[in-house]
Amino acid sequence: MLNDELLTYAKHLGFGELYFKIDQAHSLYGVIAIHSTRLGPALGGCRFLEYSSIDRAIHDALRLAQGMSYKAAMANLPLGGGKTVLMRPKQLADRDTYFRAVGRFVNDLKGRYIIAMDSGVVSGDMDSIALETPHVVTTSKYQGNPAPYTALGVLRGIEAAVKFKFNRDSLQGLHIAIQGLGQVGYHLASRLHARGVVLSVCDHDEKRMAQCAKELNANRVSPEEIYGIQCDVFSPCALGAILNDASIPRLKAAIVAGAANNQLAQPQHAKQLQDKDILYAPDYVINAGGLIYAYAEYRHHINKTFVEKHIQTIYDTLLELFKRASDENKLPHVVADDMAEARLYSQPLDFQQGAANARKMECIDAP
Repeated sequence: MLNDELLTYAKHLGFGELYFKIDQAHSLYGVIAIHSTRLGPALGGCRFLEYSSIDRAIHDALRLAQGMSYKAAMANLPLGGGKTVLMRPKQLADRDTYFRAVGRFVNDLKGRYIIAMDSGVVSGDMDSIALETPHVVTTSKYQGNPAPYTALGVLRGIEAAVKFKFNRDSLQGLHIAIQGLGQVGYHLASRLHARGVVLSVCDHDEKRMAQCAKELNANRVSPEEIYGIQCDVFSPCALGAILNDASIPRLKAAIVAGAANNQLAQPQHAKQLQDKDILYAPDYVINAGGLIYAYAEYRHHINKTFVEKHIQTIYDTLLELFKRASDENKLPHVVADDMAEARLYSQPLDFQQGAANARKMECIDAP
């Protein structure tokens, strides 16, 4: 049973459906949260982590599933939001058998939920899931990588923020500090370097920083120093909750725009950014490029031209969002939520109608 706090939280987020799976034969204890299927089937990643309690796992699933609904709505995709959270066992005898059991769990939902890769999961696990259900993306079949598409969306989001904040169409000569050089962060750094940006970068992996410094002429900064860099844009591309009481007072940037999920530790930290005259690009709007790619993969047509064209709309969406926030004297993340909820709830759709919307998205299905 859900405790009262989790039930209240689920109601607050506008859920939705919550499914539990206990498969003792395979040491599988997991939850699938489906926030919404109003616009289409729910899509979201699978987290395979050692949670300290089932309550923490459920809370994570609820929070992340709602974020996926809002991300899909803002990206104008016929999708809802969902999330799988698996409580990783201390020992796992047969990983393939375990994830095939996860695939059966997903398949039991009959297409209401599409599973994707997330923390603790590799493409081989997704291949095992795909043996049991067609409702899966990020397998090795297409050998695709959503990271470059996420980076492209973040680039367009940075360009929108720069246009709004500085009334500039070019990034040439701007100084951008990137926190985190994983796949998305490094692809973003490469794109920014090509546009003549001065880069400062940090990562816990010294080899990545050295590579970035050599190939992209980036300034290497320690993870502890990155917040205090005097720059035009601070781009968090690593962990969430990095905008908090400790980090915000140290920021010396005019814009925060990056790929990391859940950048605000608490909603009130958006107000702290505004008080410092820092423009914040809501994370689930700017980092939607990977989701756009995942949807294209699910439709079995990786149409690169369409995917990249659809990602370009992130620029216009953010410009509209920033203007509304300014005109209505609201915080950008509040306006983003307003816009997402308007798209989610403007029509009394159900799963069947949402699935029909997905099939009508002809431009993705073009060869």
